[in-house]
Amino acid sequence: MDLVFDVLVIGGGPAGRALARACAREGLDTAIVDRHPHRPWTATYGAWADELPPDTPTKAISTTVRAYAREEHLIQRTYVVLDNARLHELPPDVQVLKEPAEARYTFNATGARKGRAEQTAVGTIIESDCTETTLMDWRNGDTFLYRVPLGGNKLLVEETCLARRPGMPLSELRRRLHTRLEPGPQEERVRFPLDAPRADGLAFGASAGFIHPATGYSVATSLDLAPKVAQAVKAGEDPKHVIWSRSARIVHKLRRFGLEVLLRMDADETRDFFELFFQLPAELQRAYLSGREDVRGTSAAMAKLFSAAPWRLRAKMMNSW
Repeated sequence: MDLVFDVLVIGGGPAGRALARACAREGLDTAIVDRHPHRPWTATYGAWADELPPDTPTKAISTTVRAYAREEHLIQRTYVVLDNARLHELPPDVQVLKEPAEARYTFNATGARKGRAEQTAVGTIIESDCTETTLMDWRNGDTFLYRVPLGGNKLLVEETCLARRPGMPLSELRRRLHTRLEPGPQEERVRFPLDAPRADGLAFGASAGFIHPATGYSVATSLDLAPKVAQAVKAGEDPKHVIWSRSARIVHKLRRFGLEVLLRMDADETRDFFELFFQLPAELQRAYLSGREDVRGTSAAMAKLFSAAPWRLRAKMMNSW
């Protein structure tokens, strides 16, 4: 008789492994399909500390976070870089498979499907004892510089195109980065869709559409939701209601509107927009960046931005409907 698992997760990235770990902790017979289970993750995953479960492993912490649009802004939140090696670990009772098997619940966690709007970036790792994060520095054109300490006197510096349809070529981002600073020996490349459709059936992580359409972040959401999805499976409930609650669907639609606004802006308008955004009260900034089910906070942040915007920015916002 073939073995039937309680949960099968297809995809061994951060989202898939988080869900497999969470299901195993609930006592569910769990397997994960990962054809390259020993391949290390080379991407740098950053997140706001207050988005993450308390036991999330981190390798670097920044208590000072700055952003630059027209002026300098100090963001009153702690930013962390996740510890990839520890996030990669699985408990011994999770079986690692090369091919799918039968299961009561099968989750697609294979990553984002193809979209039209993309975030792209090219980064380099340099020696530095800097412990501050620069989330965005928009003072030089229509791309921004992102700087985050990695620990061990290492600093990742990335030239980033936040949102473009189609995405800005990596070769152009590399050229812009190298005009700013001498590159280090290690390069990091980023390309992912911001408007990818959700996979059919049960999905988790980027496959389920967790990528924030206007920022590109998704890993923290996966880490936060994994235990809740596992608990729903354990209780015999439909995990889709946890993955996409009604409030989360509404917020996602609002965020997709925010993406369309960003796509229509030129460099000067983008700087003006983020100057207004980082002048918002801290609770409204957090609502828009991290409040996946916070319909009221997300709506309030967008309404405040619209009311504070000059007429030319308001016109772009209205034309994005």
